Amino acid sequence: MVPDLRFIPVLCAVLGLAACDSTTNADVDRALDPMNVIDDTNLSDIMLTAAAPEEAVTYFRGALENAPDRIDFRRGLASSLVRANRAAESLVHWRAVLEDDAALDQDRIDYADALIRNGDWDEAEEQLDLIPPTMETYERYRLEAMVADSNQEWERADSFYETAAGLTTRPASVLNNWGYSMMTRGDFAGAEELFMEAISYDPDLFTAKNNLVMARAAQGNYNLPLVRMTQIERAQLLHTAALAAIRQGQTETGRALLAEAIDTHPQHFDAAVRALRALDAEAI
Repeated sequence: MVPDLRFIPVLCAVLGLAACDSTTNADVDRALDPMNVIDDTNLSDIMLTAAAPEEAVTYFRGALENAPDRIDFRRGLASSLVRANRAAESLVHWRAVLEDDAALDQDRIDYADALIRNGDWDEAEEQLDLIPPTMETYERYRLEAMVADSNQEWERADSFYETAAGLTTRPASVLNNWGYSMMTRGDFAGAEELFMEAISYDPDLFTAKNNLVMARAAQGNYNLPLVRMTQIERAQLLHTAALAAIRQGQTETGRALLAEAIDTHPQHFDAAVRALRALDAEAI
């Protein structure tokens, strides 16, 4: 019997529609799976880099509850807790990450960072010692420098700071830390140079500006440095210089700097006003 060819196009059309319906349903089911939605949109990466820290903590905590075996969610929660200044809470999650077979050397570096933020210097040093020497990154050497600093191993600290600064295009933060290290050793001239270099990379880094004023004041120079600053920053730096002068027995210099700080600040500068009143009360 010869098949009726008139039915073949109809049959193909029906089978084609069935295949299309099947594919569409699979795509819809996949799209409705929250874990796949996260993967497809890179939401985790967005939460780690762009979201507010507490918002990221909430997101990753919820994601981890839904998928407790996902190391990337636990890693994200630990990182977000550190960003939210909750390093102590992050430690248990970093330990869980490191116990996973999929843990990375970078996880150990991030764990060491959280330990340092929590003041656990000895444990941080132990974790850094476990990282293979072939992993030469800015983050690793920055932490190595800080640990060496805490141990007062100055030559090692200088070497690590220098290496870290050379491994990033944005070395302002590590140069500022290096300068502060120099100040604690009493090398104020060396510290001044490093703070100036830090500011040259990041003119908005106020911490480096404040440290620079302190390094100069320690050398008896209370003039503000020639760096870019806002009016409010100028008032705050004058206040820093004033307090340094007073601590070093230069009372009249400190008094003049406090008065200038009060006049410079666009609003009421309560800290400077209180310092000046205390100074005047002592003179009575």
